[in-house]
Amino acid sequence: MRYRRMPIEVESPEELGYDTITNNLSESSVADRKLSDLGLDLDLDALVLCYGDHRGDPVLRRAIAAPAPDIEPEHVIVTAGAAAALFCVATALLERGDHAVVVRTNYATNLETPRAIGADLDIVDLSFDRGWRLDVDEVAERIKYGTTRLISVTTPHNPTGTLLPAADLKRLVGLAEQADAVLLVDETYRDLTHTGDRTPLAASLSPNVVSVSSMSKSYGLPGIRIGWMVCTDPELREQLLAAKEQILICGSTIDEHIAGQVLSNRSRILGPILGDVRARLAIVDAWMSDQDTFEWIRPGGGVVGLVRFREHVEVDEVRFHERLLGMHGTYVGPGHWFEISDRSFRLGFGWPTHEELHAGLDALLAAAADAAR
Repeated sequence: MRYRRMPIEVESPEELGYDTITNNLSESSVADRKLSDLGLDLDLDALVLCYGDHRGDPVLRRAIAAPAPDIEPEHVIVTAGAAAALFCVATALLERGDHAVVVRTNYATNLETPRAIGADLDIVDLSFDRGWRLDVDEVAERIKYGTTRLISVTTPHNPTGTLLPAADLKRLVGLAEQADAVLLVDETYRDLTHTGDRTPLAASLSPNVVSVSSMSKSYGLPGIRIGWMVCTDPELREQLLAAKEQILICGSTIDEHIAGQVLSNRSRILGPILGDVRARLAIVDAWMSDQDTFEWIRPGGGVVGLVRFREHVEVDEVRFHERLLGMHGTYVGPGHWFEISDRSFRLGFGWPTHEELHAGLDALLAAAADAAR
């Protein structure tokens, strides 16, 4: 495999230094939590720091499986974040020359890991004019029966926040079954859905589906590095477990213990987070309606949206991003992170304080005025 660093990582806030950013609107998660924020009786002093269950802590796997009909703890494999889960899926299923169908825009790993493997990628591009809705007919056209090994989608989608309708998800499941392929559904924002259209856990629909999620985005706990894969097919699950074992054997005992306790208290912990995220979404949505420079498709889930300059706005986008950070202390995720023009950018509204969110939105207009042609 030939690795290369992705722009989203090279230019991440961690690499720039958080002290260089005043209003951080680039993050794709809710605000980071402290252990003391969680209100849990963890008793870490009594925890034995042993090699853990290779599939993941049993308490955690039960908590992951609990809300989903037809999903059992044995269907869950815990990984070091969703990134590790996505890597396991790609490397377990794809070899050089194997065919995959992948949606774009997308979380960069879903594109870059198959490329590093040397897989043959067919890209299905999403468009603003379609409301970022995936064209399932185009996915069907790209499938090569007998050759396609993987179909990769995301819902709620990063970076647009759009939801895949249940009917479309079921069509994709049928396509994967017909092609004897695996449908990978990145569901990292599934617990932060803002409409009544929440789709079922994809892995509950077919043995041909792998669902991936994590504690990072919806729970504000990226520091414990917990993600997971859910799969009901025993043979495929054994492949995924083999991939995990060759990468890290098992996970962190401490991390998995904390995550198990958080998800065992899911409703108490998630409720306030979800309420705050929806209040923030309302702030950004109202701001969008009050100005004529930017536009977006209102996200149906998650804490990000893909914003773009309106067509009539003439702007030097390089100067815009430079001024936005350099003069106004505000950072967003530029379009090139997602292989699109920098006239678009990902706006994360779940991580900054409310004050920083308001200031960042004001800064977007000020930087746009600075960069007007």
